Formats: sequence, C-alpha cells, structure tokens
Amino acid sequence: MIISRTPFRISFFGGGTDYPAWYRQHGGAVLAATINKYCYLTCRYLPPFFEHRIRVVYSKIEDCHKIDEIQHPSVRETLRFLKIKRGVEIHHDGDLPGRSGMGSSSSFTVGLLNALHALHGRTVNKKNLAEQSIHLEQDILKETVGSQDQVCATYGGVNRISFLPNNDFTVQPMTLLPERLAELNSHLMLFYTGIKRTASNVASSYVASMSERANLLHRMRDCVDESCEILNSKGNLIPFGKLLHEAWLAKRALSDKVSNARVDGFFADARKAGAIGGKLLGAGGGGFILLFVPPEKQNKVRKQFSKLIEVPFEFEFSGSQIIFFDVEEDYAKHDKERAKRKIEAFQELE
Repeated sequence: MIISRTPFRISFFGGGTDYPAWYRQHGGAVLAATINKYCYLTCRYLPPFFEHRIRVVYSKIEDCHKIDEIQHPSVRETLRFLKIKRGVEIHHDGDLPGRSGMGSSSSFTVGLLNALHALHGRTVNKKNLAEQSIHLEQDILKETVGSQDQVCATYGGVNRISFLPNNDFTVQPMTLLPERLAELNSHLMLFYTGIKRTASNVASSYVASMSERANLLHRMRDCVDESCEILNSKGNLIPFGKLLHEAWLAKRALSDKVSNARVDGFFADARKAGAIGGKLLGAGGGGFILLFVPPEKQNKVRKQFSKLIEVPFEFEFSGSQIIFFDVEEDYAKHDKERAKRKIEAFQELE
C-alpha cells in the first residue's frame, strides 16, 4: 500500500501567464505558495478475491473491470499513461473541496502519479513528476489549465516559477528569513465562498483570445517581479497588499466570468472592514478568496465574513511526498501461482 500527500496552493501574482497559449510566445511567471492543506491518495494492488479489477473511491465509488470503464478522467488516463496492467484500488481524501481555486485537480494528478510510480517501485524526480502532470492535464485530458498548479503541488514552498517559450520551467524558491515568511503568513486570510466552479470553463473564456488582452497579462507578469522585490526588502508589507488588489483588478478585466456580483460584494465588504487587497484563487468565478489584512484589522474582517468558512493555514515546503510505503511481496512480484493457491485455500475455508 502506498499513501501520497500533496499540498494545495495559493497563487499571488502572474496567474494567466502560466497558460501555454501565452508563455510559449511571451514567457510567463508566477509567485505562488503551497499550504498545509493536502490531497491524500491511497493506492494498492488489488488482491485477486474481488469481482471487480479496479476500484476508485472519491465522491463516488467506481468498481470496474477495465481502465476504459473508469469515469474519473484523471484516474483513467493516469492508469493508461503508466500502462498499469494489474488490478488496483485507489482512495482519495482531501482537506479542501474540489472546484474551489486551490489547484485541487492538479494536486490530485500529481499525487496519483507519485503514488502509482511508487507502487511500481520507481522513484520519480520532481521535474519529471511536474512535467508528466502537465502533459496529462493539457495534452491527454485536453483541459484548459495552466502549468503553475502542477509545479506548485510537486515542489512545495514559496516560489517564483518562470515558464519559458521553449516549454520548460524553472523554480526559484524565495529565500526569505523565517521571520519574513511568518510576517507574510500573518497578513493573509483565506475564506471559502461556497461557490463551486470548474476552472477550465472560466479560463476558456479568455485563454483563446489572450493576444487581445496582452497589456493586462504583461502587467500581471510585471507584478511578479514587483512583489518579489517587496518581499525581499525590509519594509512593511502593505505595498504587497496594494499590489494584490491591482493584480485582481487586472485579472477581473480578463473576462466577465472571472468575477460576479456576489464576489464583487465580498471584496467591497472586505476592503471596508480593513483588507488592503485580495483575490479569488484559481481561474476565478468562485471558490476560495484570499485576503491581505493587517493583523490588527483581522477580527473586523472575520466578523464581516462570519457566514463564510475561514481556513487558517501555514506555508509548507515539502511538496508531493510518499508518506507510507508497504508493498505486499506476494502481489508485488506478480506471483500468479501463489495467488491462485491462496484463492483455493480461501475457498476451502468457506
């Protein structure tokens, strides 16, 4: 049995420039961080005692005989991509809901790939794990998604990630003192709006016509460099919050699907209560809202949003990990004869 643990991410700046349609021409960059909320995936080879050959447990339970029968797109295509021939059982558990802007679908794909590689007895490095996840989501599943979520989930930490026109990427950790990271963390509040949406549906409203929004995307890209300079300075972090507000206005202008009247109301209420800036995480449309609020004003914001779920968090720096590894020798060696004898012994007991 294998258990992988893969973090969710919060994105600060540069979202939108991580789409291949943009960075293959212009290059792109994001500033993002992973937090101590996780996607857990448990995988094991299925013993030969069951009528089904594949079981997948998430918000649904699927018992299947063939890979083609699996409804969950990421599970189906990941098993096919890795050429899994054995019967398997896969269980998913998550600390946060899906379709909420936290990069949950990519954390799932990264965690599943990591776990299934481990089940095969293989170690995959972070670069390959991120590249395989991007390939699965963008090229095989044909989802309209960017590339930052897969990289964030794989590497973990607070990073400036650059996306190059040659389709490569680089990860530059923010080398900040623990005190500076703690200061940034203390200014951030995360609330769940309760609005679910599919990121690819929102993103498709502007990805196809990115050239028409070039000025906005260039400005969003510039915010990455400016925010890194703020974090690396010794000054207070209020300019970071103001920049977050500016970047949200730019992102909001990408498409009328990025925000809506209810979301606009959240931001108006938050700023009235003392928030300097904020944004919807992910492509937009709903999900989680991230706010930059001076600590002395957070109780007022918390009171304003008392009907929403607040999620306290801390930055994490491990990325996707295998946290449990125990492969049962009989099945790991694919010993069909031994498995057959075990079945016969089991039937005699009955």
